[in-house]
Amino acid sequence: DLRRMQELNKERSDITEVIDAFRRLRKVEADGEENRALLDDADPEMRKMAKDEAARLDAERAELEERIKVQLTPRDPLDGKNIILEVRSGTGGEEAALFASELLRLYMRYAELKRWKVEQMSLSSSSSGGIKEAIVSISGKEVYSHLRFESGVHRVQRVPVTEAQGRIHTSAATVAVLPEADEVDVRIEDKDLEIHVAAAGGPGGQGVNTTNSAVRLLHKPSGIMVHCMDERSQHKNKARAMKILRSRLLEMETEKQHAERTAERRAMVRSGDRSEKIRTYNFPQDRITDHRLERNFHNLPSFMDGNIEDMVQALRMQRQSEMLEQGFSKT
Repeated sequence: DLRRMQELNKERSDITEVIDAFRRLRKVEADGEENRALLDDADPEMRKMAKDEAARLDAERAELEERIKVQLTPRDPLDGKNIILEVRSGTGGEEAALFASELLRLYMRYAELKRWKVEQMSLSSSSSGGIKEAIVSISGKEVYSHLRFESGVHRVQRVPVTEAQGRIHTSAATVAVLPEADEVDVRIEDKDLEIHVAAAGGPGGQGVNTTNSAVRLLHKPSGIMVHCMDERSQHKNKARAMKILRSRLLEMETEKQHAERTAERRAMVRSGDRSEKIRTYNFPQDRITDHRLERNFHNLPSFMDGNIEDMVQALRMQRQSEMLEQGFSKT
């Protein structure tokens, strides 16, 4: 049973870290007991060594206890999912489209650094070389866990290349991070789908423009529409459209569940709301401000080149702290 074997391997992988940490904690505690007897040794040099060792063991024990506490925090079942990443230009015209293209490159560079796989699913370019909309899938280890907090409005403040007077403009782009849904996560009935096919149009050559390869799906119960035309094959476009549709339906259901949770968790829900401004990129001052962390980060060129790990980990730790506090408040 290959499916069951994969499930068990994943479960084993998920619990291995906490088990290893717990075994190490037991070893540190045992070493501490043995070392405590040496604190009263007649030899002054031995007492000093025992005192130094006790301080080291105490520090390691405290670190292990904190790590285990975090690891035992209930995991979101979506954390291990791959994602569908959608980037769109917002207010600001062509400058917003250029910024959207830079954000897409940022995430693709970050994925490259994490050795994740990126697949372009849909791309709509602007006249300036920016993007109106881009949809990519990113697969790898715990992709959603790392990038889930990127959903929202990203605001940029800088002098656009088209600005002759040197004035700073404010533009925006939106990012949506959707956990990729498997067929078992979201069931779509054939009767609920309306499928249209047409010639793709646009660049790509005569084979693309004259073949009915573009696919548009309408999910009638939700009203969600997905359009894919990047591939020459109608079947490939349909498969991509179905993947995007499943992920959007999963996100819709997840947001519905979040909205029904208690008030103490609504602060976490708002942090992923795409209608909120989550981050400001100030190029003249070389500053990135995350409004949820209420922290500033610097070195924008490096950040825009995909070096966002410090930001990602800070957001993940904030969420872990909130979940721990909620867990303690219930006990």
